[in-house]
Amino acid sequence: MSELDDWVAEVSAELGLESAEVPVKEVLDVARDVAHNVLRPGAPVTAYLLGLAVGAGADPVEVAARISVLALRRGVSEE
Repeated sequence: MSELDDWVAEVSAELGLESAEVPVKEVLDVARDVAHNVLRPGAPVTAYLLGLAVGAGADPVEVAARISVLALRRGVSEE
């Protein structure tokens, strides 16, 4: 297990969540896309928004993909 996997497992246990259900790759991809194409402080806020959407029943992989498209589009339009 990597340090990140250990952290995700620890936080998940603390919050009563299953760490296997955490889409780590997708969350990291979204954070990267937002940080590089929109603005750095937007990355953690966007991750929180993704969490709210998932908490409301949305599919995490689908929401992450939609957010990445928005961020990448923003980056292209500002070039």
